[in-house]
Amino acid sequence: MSKLASVLLVDDDTTTNFLNKLLLQTMGVSDQLLVAENGIEALRILHQTCSGEPAEVCPQLILLDMNMPIMNGLAFLEAYTQQAAAHPQNTVIVMLTTSLHERDLARAQELPIASILNKPLTREKVTAILQEHFA
Repeated sequence: MSKLASVLLVDDDTTTNFLNKLLLQTMGVSDQLLVAENGIEALRILHQTCSGEPAEVCPQLILLDMNMPIMNGLAFLEAYTQQAAAHPQNTVIVMLTTSLHERDLARAQELPIASILNKPLTREKVTAILQEHFA
């Protein structure tokens, strides 16, 4: 399996971002790992990386936390859906959560995500994502 050009980690917890980045680097998943601490930062990064030419630095995979301040994962997905309509991308979004609130899960499944996974991210979970969506 070849490396992804870019992966975006979106989580307000700096420790989680550090550990996820370390895991992805150790596994050799991507040439570029981008980090955002909330949905607004993530949208800004996507605008910067996906709008220009060439767009190969546009993240192919987004690992998105559900519960964040400023703009949570659900609000990010709603804004992303509007952006993606104007600038379609082949980006796989996986939501990571510690909360399994039924209402949040139902809403998330209405939005453009590939799957919802419980934290923490593990080597096995990353391998499954890569095999399912990038094999």
